[in-house]
Amino acid sequence: MCVIAGAYSSSNFDLLRASYVKRWGVASEPKFNAWRSLISSGAGTTDLERLKKVNEFINREVAFGNDEQVWGQANYWATPLETIGRSAGDCEDYAIAKYFSLLQVGIAPEKLRLIYVRVKTGTSDNNLIQAHMVLAYYAQPEAEPLVLDNLIGDIRLASRRPDLVPVFSFNHNGVFTGISGKEASPAAGTERLSRWADLLKRAREEGF
Repeated sequence: MCVIAGAYSSSNFDLLRASYVKRWGVASEPKFNAWRSLISSGAGTTDLERLKKVNEFINREVAFGNDEQVWGQANYWATPLETIGRSAGDCEDYAIAKYFSLLQVGIAPEKLRLIYVRVKTGTSDNNLIQAHMVLAYYAQPEAEPLVLDNLIGDIRLASRRPDLVPVFSFNHNGVFTGISGKEASPAAGTERLSRWADLLKRAREEGF
């Protein structure tokens, strides 16, 4: 596991900063410093306050763009530092940046899952279905999850998102066949999700 729950120490931040500046240059350092301030401000707050701060920051600072526009390739999953550095990304990049950031402000890893969903857009008479990714937070294993999404600014309970149809969920522990927090063990290892395994490797190389 390459991400440890809890706020980063100064030395850890220095390592992340070095990776960031090497890739994005000194001129883009204020973006990193804003993210670092966000992480530092998470100390001593409640989980809900942390969720709100991180969700608002990533939604505000990252402009939506598809992978072809942002990275010149299809289906690229960016690391948090890449998303911050480029200040743009698609739904996967928003969700992943929130996931890593919440771990850094002290959210327990087992409370977070990235969820692949099918999202319904358009009117009820002319619904369009497209693939999408969101981040879910479980206060307790049996609790209904809260959904963090780049499409909607506020954080809502899953029951208040009837436009989302879950497909599967995953985190550092593995891939889950459903989204229930009651599941004691993952359905499969993260190696089953090659893009996620590759992203974890690249994030580890950056210093996470």
